[in-house]
This record gives sequence, C-alpha cells and structure tokens, in this order.
Amino acid sequence: MLPARTLAALVLLTLFWGMNWPIMKLSLREMSPLYFRALTVTGGLLLLLAWFRSRGVSLKVPREQYGRVALLALPNIVGWYSFSIFGVQALASGRAAILGFTMPIWTVLFGVLFFRERMSPRLWIATACAALAVLLLLWHELGHLSGRPTGMLWMLAAAASWAIGTLLLKRLPIAISTEALTVGMLICAAPLLWLLALAQEPLPSFDFSPQMWVAMIYGVVIACAAAQLLWFSIARSLPPVASALSVMMIPVIGLGSAMPITGEQPHAQDLAAVVLIIAALSAALLPKRARA
Repeated sequence: MLPARTLAALVLLTLFWGMNWPIMKLSLREMSPLYFRALTVTGGLLLLLAWFRSRGVSLKVPREQYGRVALLALPNIVGWYSFSIFGVQALASGRAAILGFTMPIWTVLFGVLFFRERMSPRLWIATACAALAVLLLLWHELGHLSGRPTGMLWMLAAAASWAIGTLLLKRLPIAISTEALTVGMLICAAPLLWLLALAQEPLPSFDFSPQMWVAMIYGVVIACAAAQLLWFSIARSLPPVASALSVMMIPVIGLGSAMPITGEQPHAQDLAAVVLIIAALSAALLPKRARA
C-alpha cells in the first residue's frame, strides 16, 4: 500500500500530465508550436534551477559526461517535445495523447529489434493491441476529408523518439543524479528549440488573451516544473504497478479533459483506441503475479 503522501503526489502527477494535452491544444490557437515549446521548456528550466538551488541539490555534471547528456537530450527532450507538439497541433488533443502513449510499446519493440531482448507472449499481445489502436485511428483519419493522418505520423514519431531515449538512458551509464541529468538535458535542448523556432516560425506578438496566458503559465509552472518536482519526489520509491497505472491513466485523462477544456468530442474510435492502449500498457508494464 502506497503512503498517503506518495499516492496524492502520484494522482496529482497523472492529472497534471493528462490535462496538459488539451491545454497544449488550447495554447496552439494563439501561439506557434515551436515557440510554445521553447518558452515552456525555458520557463520550466529556470524554475527547476531556482528550486534545486534553494534546496541545495547538486546539479554538477562532470565534463566527461557532457557528450552523453547532450546525446540523451536529443530524443528525450528535443525529439519528443518537437514531434508531439506538431501532433497536438494537427490532431484532437485526446487522440494525440492516445498515440503518444504508445511509447512503452515502441520501447519494447526497439529493445527486441536492436538489443536482442526477448519477445514474450504478453509483449506480443501488447504490440497487437497498440497496432490495432493505431490502425483504428488511422482508418478514422483517412475516412474524413478533414482528417490529418500526418498528425498521427508526428505523434508516432514522438513516441518512437521517447522510446529511443528510454533505451539510451538504460544503455548509457551516466554517473549523475536524476535531477542533474534532467536539468542538463533541458539546458541542452532549450537552445535547439529556440533555434528551430527562429528558423521556422514568425516571432509571436505576445498579444494573448487571458485564457492563453493561463495556459502558458500552466505549461511552465505545472506541466514542466511542478510535475517534474513531483516525479523526482516519488520516482525512486514508486513500485512498478503504481508507475504503470499512472502511465495508463494519462491518455484517459487527456481524452476526458479535452471535452470541457477545448470542446472536443471523442469519437467511438477514440474510446475503442484508449481501451486498446490500456490493454497494451497493462500487458507490457504490469508485473506478473508471483506464483503461490
């Protein structure tokens, strides 16, 4: 049984990251995607730096680790944040969340393909469920004149990028704290996101509505900084079942919260796809029961 404080932190974390999907969609009505990512990542980074410094947390990264931190930042931060924001721009936010959270399945598949990990029957079931979910949503997008199949490709690329980053984190030993690694990756990623935004998009006017400012503050303070702090506080003590259930609930919350936040109405295909993704994540992430 999780302690009450850890359980509360886990519930908040799941809500924060789940609701972030429709809030991002709301933000993109008034701001271009790359500038949105550059601003929220930079703002979240500054808040994390201030918090960790005030708590006396060491963020030192040895010089010989700089290259590995930069390499890890590419798929984990730059790839995930860039691809996913284009996916959210093109798709309904709930649908984007469902596709984004195929990432654990991609992690398993890449591990099998490139690192000779074994494919168990449970992982075959997980892969089949995830593939069915993707095909279901792709069929629905292609079946409508206003469909955005390219948005699905952006989200699948984001999930694949996250999966590659996860595998690299496991395969590249790096002797620094989780806090230092996260801040180091954000420091590497922020300039790249700004360069991409400056090269691809016009400068924003910052003549935003109050609603947009609230969404921007949420992206910086809640989704980036506060959620990361919550994660740091519970990650090391969190049992696998709890972390897996949290991951599974994020696309559900993303789909459900889109209705009041953005007015998006889920289709039957979205509901079926989220059930399939929950089944896939259950098969891939939940540990087996010990035999009596």
